[in-house]
Amino acid sequence: MLSVEPVKYAHKKLSKPNRNFSTLYEGKRIGLLGGSFNPAHKGHLHITRGALSRLNLDEVWWMVSPQNPLKSTNDMNDFNTRKTSAEAIADDPRIVVTEIELELGTLFTVDTLQALRKKFPEHRFVWLMGADNLRQIPKWKGWRQIFRMVPIAIFPRPAYSGRALAGKASRRFKKFRVKSTRGPRLPNMRPPAWIFLRTKPDTTSATRIRVKLARKN
Repeated sequence: MLSVEPVKYAHKKLSKPNRNFSTLYEGKRIGLLGGSFNPAHKGHLHITRGALSRLNLDEVWWMVSPQNPLKSTNDMNDFNTRKTSAEAIADDPRIVVTEIELELGTLFTVDTLQALRKKFPEHRFVWLMGADNLRQIPKWKGWRQIFRMVPIAIFPRPAYSGRALAGKASRRFKKFRVKSTRGPRLPNMRPPAWIFLRTKPDTTSATRIRVKLARKN
């Protein structure tokens, strides 16, 4: 059984529901935020808070990736270090830090989504990502299939939003774009359905954080 563990509770494998982990077994509206979290930072919180509020979600699962296929391993911290950094800043009980991809053995989003939908058919998932990822998603394995599997919510990123909204993925699924005022309905929509939420963009960069840490050391 997959262990999706809220950050405030000790790690455990579950054989049946209990009070602390009941969200695993009830139908919920859940945002999925995948990433390296190398390290986790306030930009992740910015997207998460926006999603919880604008999409009326019950939870957001932070899916710490064992290794992003599109990123170099040169400056990548080990998995436990990155997961710990996510747990350290997750300041809302609705944020669930997970190692789902590690347990599933998946590296590609399309494979992870297929497995999650099969494992948790009672939940309604929404994929969350920044405009930078909307721009590069055509490089992802099965990217068209991703759009057809779950609703998607896009958040602004400085220097990326305009190009992303004019990019290949946006053009391909243009007729399935949902008005931002319909955010609370998105989790219940049949995909493909995607929304661009015009929020104040966060400028935090994991790369800049790593550079600063390297200089200190």
